[in-house]
Amino acid sequence: MKYEILARKYRPKCFKEIIGQKYIVKSIHNSLETNKIHQSWIFSGNSGIGKTTISRLLAKSLSCEKGITYFSCLKCKNCIEILKGCFIDLIEIDAASKTKVEEIKKILENVKYLPVKGRFKIYIIDEVHMLSKHSFNALLKILEEPPIHVKFILATTNINKIPETIISRCICFYLNHITEKQIYKYLKNILKKEKIKIEKNIINIIYEASKGNVRSALNIIEQSILLNQHKITEKNVINILGIIEQKKILLLTKYLIKKELNKTFHILKKINISEYQWHTIFDNILKLLHHIAILKKFGFSIEKHEYMKNYRNNIIKIVKNTKFSEIQRCYHIIIKGKREIEISPNSKICAEMTFLRILEKDN
Repeated sequence: MKYEILARKYRPKCFKEIIGQKYIVKSIHNSLETNKIHQSWIFSGNSGIGKTTISRLLAKSLSCEKGITYFSCLKCKNCIEILKGCFIDLIEIDAASKTKVEEIKKILENVKYLPVKGRFKIYIIDEVHMLSKHSFNALLKILEEPPIHVKFILATTNINKIPETIISRCICFYLNHITEKQIYKYLKNILKKEKIKIEKNIINIIYEASKGNVRSALNIIEQSILLNQHKITEKNVINILGIIEQKKILLLTKYLIKKELNKTFHILKKINISEYQWHTIFDNILKLLHHIAILKKFGFSIEKHEYMKNYRNNIIKIVKNTKFSEIQRCYHIIIKGKREIEISPNSKICAEMTFLRILEKDN
């Protein structure tokens, strides 16, 4: 049997399965149910949060043989062909590889022809911001007076690069950032179906590594399953991602704030990571310093997320025994170190010099 990756296997097949985009899904529902359907749509947001998936679901709702409906049947020929990616009246364009104006003009030449099987001829243009200036001009001509039988669905991770003339002719939806709680619920449901156990504190690590990208989170889960088919452990996830355990980040931050030179470099000797991952150490220390600063200023009642939950008591001690000015000083020095990392002989040297700057007693 052909193996199907998790990101494809659990890609939403209907709008109800979309996570984290409640208001966008509701707007689409109202549009379809009242038959107030715009000619052109733009879905904007970070990578891996559902832009292309929503675009395809919208195309399915517009093409279903049952009629224009929020609840597409998933059984008719049109729905099945869209699911398989072979529906003749759904044209998907990757703008990143079709930047030349000649290529876009060639694709748009067929706009004037009526759909073969569907109700509309639907164009999904992914990463539309990658089009050239001349390509945008060619697209604009169609968007100004599009034929009744044509719908455009544009997706982008950078709406600021799309000309205002294009945006003004579309209905725009800005997809929300997926929260840790939403990803936790989503992954837990998938792992339950796959009969895979997972340690409780791992979701936070996966969320931080994926930066809210659902597709990346699923890829990390998949790698972990390949390493251990019955249980996903913190050790395996850390090894796969090549990151540093939270305990070491906490100790390193603590020793830096307290200016304990020997203990700081003792921790650094234990850290064995690749060149590019020193960026991650800087980022993790900055996140912890931010967390400590917020708790210092507003108290522990503001603490809502489960960031470093296992080390809460240790963090409380750091907060109580550290001046706010010292937290700020460490933060600014590490920010400066991050800027210097690109021009240093290597990342480790830059990190050590940055930490020495923090540890300087007279600084």
